[in-house]
Formats: sequence, C-alpha cells, structure tokens
Amino acid sequence: MVKSRPYVILSAAISLDGKMATKTGDSRLSSKKDLVRVHKLRSNVDAILIGKRTMIIDDPSLTVRYVKGKNPIRIILDSKGNIKSNSKIIQTCGKIPTIIIVSEKISEKNVARLQRHGLEVIKCGHKEINLKKLLHVLKKKNIKKLLVEGGGTTNWSFFKNGLVDEIIVTLTSFVIGGKDAISFVEGDGFSKISQACSLKLKSIRRLKNELVIRYLV
Repeated sequence: MVKSRPYVILSAAISLDGKMATKTGDSRLSSKKDLVRVHKLRSNVDAILIGKRTMIIDDPSLTVRYVKGKNPIRIILDSKGNIKSNSKIIQTCGKIPTIIIVSEKISEKNVARLQRHGLEVIKCGHKEINLKKLLHVLKKKNIKKLLVEGGGTTNWSFFKNGLVDEIIVTLTSFVIGGKDAISFVEGDGFSKISQACSLKLKSIRRLKNELVIRYLV
C-alpha cells in the first residue's frame, strides 16, 4: 500500500465491448448479485469518489444499500462547484459526510452555497483539480482506502497520473457499441503500449452470466 496516499481501487461494470453506459447515459449493466457485491465493497472502504459527469448523468446517492455496512465518505470532483442543490448527494449530506473537490476557479457564491448545505469544500488545483495533491490531502484526513466509481474521464485521470492500485471490473453480457457511448477509460489515452498501465491478474469469479475480474497494478 502506498504510504503517502490512499490505496485506490477502480470499480466498474462494463459491456463486452468496454462500455460503461449507452450514448444516452443508461448504465444499468449489473445484475442484482453484482450490485450486492459492489455495495459490500463500498462498505469496506473509507471513501468513494466520482466525477462531475457521473454525478450529472446518474444523480447517485453513493450509499451502501443491498448489504449491511457503513456508508463511506462521499467525494465529488466538481471544479466549479456546480452540483445542483436538489441532487441526491446534497439532499443527504446531513447524514453522510460529503466532500466537494473544487479548483481555484470556483466562484465565492458557489463556495458559500455548498457550505450552507453542510458540504466540506476543498480547493485543490488552480484551473483544474490536482489529483496527486488531492490524494495526499485525503490521506491526512485518515482516508486509507478509496473506491473510484468514476466515468471514463475520471478513470483516465487516475491512470494518467499513476494513481491506481487495483481494478475490479464486472464483464457483463451486453454489447453496446457506438462512438458516443461512455467507455471504461476515455481521455487522450497512451500513445504506446510500453506507456500503458501494466496489470497482474489476481482473480476471476463467475456470477452466473457475468465475470468479476480483479487486477493489481
């Protein structure tokens, strides 16, 4: 485990062709059995993180439901702090500790609005969020294990910065297709295979018609 930052686990359900959602944002890929597994995983981490696009498309609550267990701290990457006041995240932040990560370009009006709702606001980066700096800040807040359930852009940011320790993907029995569908990892991508993140297969588990694949970086 990296001592200077939390241990980072990337988690996702993907189609056979590597998509996390359709072009309209429909991401209901997992079976009930896999949802139980994912929520058990959530209950065993200190915090869960998503990016702005996932928040807008899914409006998730990021809580532990299908199993008994504690809710992790919720962390949202939102550089301008534009999260809507009627989102599930804000509506439940009085019960579940929630942190909004912003950049220096956030308006003071948005800072005041978020704090008024009871959210913790952390500025980390000038024009965009600095992930490396953020993880050091989270470690100081005693967050030792971080679960990333981001979209393709957020996932790429973690890979690009070498901040992934473990990947758990559920390979589902769907083929989605479409250049506008959301892929597991998006962004610019690596130019050469030699630059790509090298993985070690740790385990494969079958859940009826799905495969849960675990890799270590």
